[in-house]
This record gives sequence, structure tokens and C-alpha cells, in this order.
Amino acid sequence: MKFRLFKLYSIRFLCLVLIIALLLSSFISVRIAIAFRQTPTPQAIFVLGSSSERMEFAARFWHSHTDLDIWVSDFGWNLNYNRRIFERFGVPNQRLHLDGRASDTVTNFTSLVEDFSNRKLQHIYLITSDYHMRRARVIATIVFGSRGIVITPVSVSSRRDESESLVRVLRDCGRCVLWLVTGRTGASLNPRLD
Repeated sequence: MKFRLFKLYSIRFLCLVLIIALLLSSFISVRIAIAFRQTPTPQAIFVLGSSSERMEFAARFWHSHTDLDIWVSDFGWNLNYNRRIFERFGVPNQRLHLDGRASDTVTNFTSLVEDFSNRKLQHIYLITSDYHMRRARVIATIVFGSRGIVITPVSVSSRRDESESLVRVLRDCGRCVLWLVTGRTGASLNPRLD
């Protein structure tokens, strides 16, 4: 009897989770579609930190998009180094927004999404390394998509041959859903997340 009851509750719980996931993905898909329709051209450049190659690429990329601001999310201790790279490539300081609140890839997005929303940005170039793009796109789809922000990915070539593991992608997908529900990413639970 107990097993049957447990099985019944497990099936109901699974159905509830699937319904919530379906509703959430539908909501995000609609928000992304509306954002893309309203703003088909990117309005800013967003660069994920931890790589001087990404900063140099973004600085060169900016020269063909000089009307856009560059937003960098990185560790706080790395921001001055990033600023010097952009200065070396002639990017004006008023076009540069350096943010040091992130502690990992998920918080790169969650720490800036409200800033982008407040500035009415609906379409953003996302610059990161090629091996990192799959995970970054999933995170952007959930975090930015929930706020009606669409991304256009721009990959930076790297020496790595393969993308990050599916396990990391799924883990961060779960962390993004946790953030949507609670406002927390779970980063404080494991300081070694990246």
C-alpha cells in the first residue's frame, strides 16, 4: 500500500514539474520572440570575463559597432586589467561598463540582467569562447529570456577542441531555474562553480 501511494505521489510530482517546465519554456520563448521582433539589431555588447582573448576580440569587434556600449562581467580583481586592454584598443571609457559582481558563469548573467532591463536593452551581442558558448547560450536563454532580452552569439576561437560537458550545461540550467524561482543562483553553496 505504501509503495503504491509513493508511486502515485511521484507520478503527480513529475507531472507537476513537467507542466511548470512547459509553462516556463513557453513564457520565455514568447518573451524572446517579442524582443527579437521589436529589436532585430543588437543594442549592446556583453563579454564574459576570465579571458584576455575575449577582451581583445570584443575591443576589435567594437570597432565595427562603435555606437554600442561594451559590458564586461568578470571577477572584481580582473577589471583593471580588462580596462587596460580596451584602452590599448582605443575603446572610450564612456562606452565601457565593467562589472565585478559575478563569481561564475550563471552570475555573469544574473548580476547584469536587471541593469540591461532598466536600460531597456532587448537585444545583446554575447561574446565568449567557442567551447563555452553552448552553456552561455542556455543560461542567457533562461536568465535574459525571462526578462525579454534576446542574444546574438559571437564566438571567440580557442585552443580547446570540445564544448563543455552536458553535465555542466544541465547543472547551470537548473541553477537558472532556481534563480527564476528564488532569486538565488546557488553559487554560495559551492564556491568552485564556474
